[in-house]
Amino acid sequence: MTAISDPQSVAALAAEAVDNRVNLDFETEGMTLNMGPQHPATHGTLRIIARLDGEQVISAEPMCGYMHRGYEKLTEVRTYPQINALINRIDWLGSFANEVPFILAAEKLMGVEAPPRAQWIRTILFEMSRIANISLFLGDFGLQLGGMTAGFYAFRDREWVLNQIESATGGRFHPNFDRIGGLKDDLPKGWIESSHTAMDKLLAFCDELEDLLVGNEIFQARTRGIGVIPAEIALSYGLSGANLRASGVDWDLRRDNCPPGLVYDKADWKVWTHPDGDCFARTWVRLQETREAAKIVKQLLDTIPSGPVMAKVPRIIKVPEGEAYVATENPLGEMGYYVVSKGDLVPFRVKIRSASFNNISIVPWVARGAYVPDLISILGSLYFILGDIDR
Repeated sequence: MTAISDPQSVAALAAEAVDNRVNLDFETEGMTLNMGPQHPATHGTLRIIARLDGEQVISAEPMCGYMHRGYEKLTEVRTYPQINALINRIDWLGSFANEVPFILAAEKLMGVEAPPRAQWIRTILFEMSRIANISLFLGDFGLQLGGMTAGFYAFRDREWVLNQIESATGGRFHPNFDRIGGLKDDLPKGWIESSHTAMDKLLAFCDELEDLLVGNEIFQARTRGIGVIPAEIALSYGLSGANLRASGVDWDLRRDNCPPGLVYDKADWKVWTHPDGDCFARTWVRLQETREAAKIVKQLLDTIPSGPVMAKVPRIIKVPEGEAYVATENPLGEMGYYVVSKGDLVPFRVKIRSASFNNISIVPWVARGAYVPDLISILGSLYFILGDIDR
């Protein structure tokens, strides 16, 4: 082998050798990162298996089933009134809202309609559940991205709504107040006035969050342009609620397909959409949804009709043979119950369509190509509850 005596050639070879060693030292292999099963951004026991190339997500697979409680099978061995207490716990942050579509499906099969006063109160409590649910999301999402103050604000003002729910139903988190044919009880004295005060405080809370969280530069940097979901993709994955409206799709079951038994047509309110489809848009739409819910409650409080809160129904509920599906616009999106009855005291089958399952199903699509810190923003903005997934 001929020795290289040219100093420039020797220097060039030495530099090339150094470059090769550097490239070899910094060459990385793919990495698998387990987020969860207990992580603040997963809202419960959920594991995300993220495969990374450096800090970029190549794939993200949700692993559900850690807290499966078999709601759909349990309904087959419980009477209709007992089921009401069971399904309260599916989405534990908006529990009264879980009761409503099931009760409406049973009323549809029985040919029963709740009295007007019960319909008004049912709608008011439904929207209070929405406010209690989404206000906590707003604070918690800020907390996940490093803004602790927003969480304190949310817990502080959410108490006003929970106080009203508890004073009317007796249950703070799981009311079990809705009944086939109406409601368990009428409203207590002074409840309408105190509810007005609570809604005023929640509207002030929304104004504070507009500046504190949504208007924050760091929050916008962590959410704008992150986790973009186009409208056609959102529809193909069956997204609903704020996740769908944040992609520009103007659809709300309260306005577009409201089932009998709710009185959203008696109030003046607006459905908000956002064209961007990113994490910021999903947060902004939910903030506006909270405002509109408070406005709906205030208007219905002023127009509650007098009269009974319970229709005449048999003491022992026996639903006639048939099948019915009723869906409502729950805090997390569309929630529906497909109830099949054989004419017994218990349902033959119950299929639950919950919003969270669809919300989490889009994670593999939307997380691909994102970075690890962005994965936290995406998961938080999609907003799902594990009890709503593992049925």
